Amino acid sequence: MTDLPFTQYQVFHSKAKTLREQITAYYQETQNSSVTIQLLLAMRIRNQLGEQDFELFLKDLVRHLFSKTTVNRALRRYFYFFSEYFEETEWAMMTARCFPPAYGSTDLTEVTEATVPVTGTESYLSESS
Repeated sequence: MTDLPFTQYQVFHSKAKTLREQITAYYQETQNSSVTIQLLLAMRIRNQLGEQDFELFLKDLVRHLFSKTTVNRALRRYFYFFSEYFEETEWAMMTARCFPPAYGSTDLTEVTEATVPVTGTESYLSESS
C-alpha cells in the first residue's frame, strides 16, 4: 500500500463501519503507526464537524498504538488529542512512556570566581561616577 491509503473524500465521506474496517486492515497489513494515528486524528476532526458519531473511534486501536508500539514523532505530536481514550492513571503512564524524563543533570552545583582579570571595568566605573 502507499503512504496515503485513503483520499480526502474517503476519509470525510465514508461510513463509520467502512472506515473502521479499512483503518484496522491498513494497520494490520502495514504496522504503520504514524499514518494510522493521523487517520484516527482525522476521525476525531470528523466527529467535531459531522453528524455521524465518531466519538472514541477505534478506541482499542488507539490504546494499542500508544501502549504497545514504538513511540515515534507522530505519536508524540498527536498524543494530547487522544486524552479521552485513557483513564487518569493510564494517561499518566502513557505520558511517561511517550515523554520520558531526560537523563543526566545539568544543574550548576558550584559557583567559582573567575581567575582571569577583567580589564577596562575600573576605568569605566570611575569615569561614569
